[in-house]
Amino acid sequence: MIVISIVRSTDPTQPLGTVSEPRIGKGGVDPETAAADDRTQSSLSLDVVKADAEVQAFIAQANRSLGVLGFTEHGFRHVGLVASIARNVMRRLDFDPRHQELAAIAGYLHDIGNIVSRHGHAGTAAVISHAILSRLGMNPEDTAVVMGAIGSHGDDHGRLGEPVHPVSAALILADKSDVHRSRVRNSDPTSFDEHDRVNYATTSSFLRVDAQARTITLELTIDTGMASVMQYFELFLPRMLMSRHAAELLECSFHITINLVTVL
Repeated sequence: MIVISIVRSTDPTQPLGTVSEPRIGKGGVDPETAAADDRTQSSLSLDVVKADAEVQAFIAQANRSLGVLGFTEHGFRHVGLVASIARNVMRRLDFDPRHQELAAIAGYLHDIGNIVSRHGHAGTAAVISHAILSRLGMNPEDTAVVMGAIGSHGDDHGRLGEPVHPVSAALILADKSDVHRSRVRNSDPTSFDEHDRVNYATTSSFLRVDAQARTITLELTIDTGMASVMQYFELFLPRMLMSRHAAELLECSFHITINLVTVL
């Protein structure tokens, strides 16, 4: 078994650009209350969001823009998969249909801010989503949950995503688990950067939720001839920290298996 230790930083003065693990504060607010509502059904469905012309145009253009910058795929494949995984996390942990639908909607819209800029895209996506969801008829309480999930899913300023309620945690887990060679756009392996190499080396990824054991496990198959296990952790340590914290908010433990070996 390979054991990798993750060191937690608790220094509130730690500068931007370093990895510090987010934490739930001690203000006495239960994370579940941040998404609570008497209703068990969402005021808007994912199907309505997916069919919207503005949503389709923004996701397509955002993905093209990131392609120009050399980033991996962030288009309909990615957001559709994230929406599905986020919904399944909520479903397998026995959250009601409202939580499931809101997680799926947040997953579908979480990267829409890339149409403006890669930098700050989480906050931008939350603001753009507010306008779209309000126009489509989502009520303010549901819109607030989706915005909070999208805005806290992680960004590019040296800060990790900070789950604030179950829908938020499900989005983080779904987004960070999408590591796969199908996301690589570069067709020339000799010119892969580190992100291309690690993604291309990953031939299979699956997020397994065991409600009875209270575990969430990212199961990966990696071609170690293309990238080593250590390279995966060196590159994706921030994602793993976010995933662990998201799982903890859902009262689960987070694990990773690579090539059938437990590494975390």
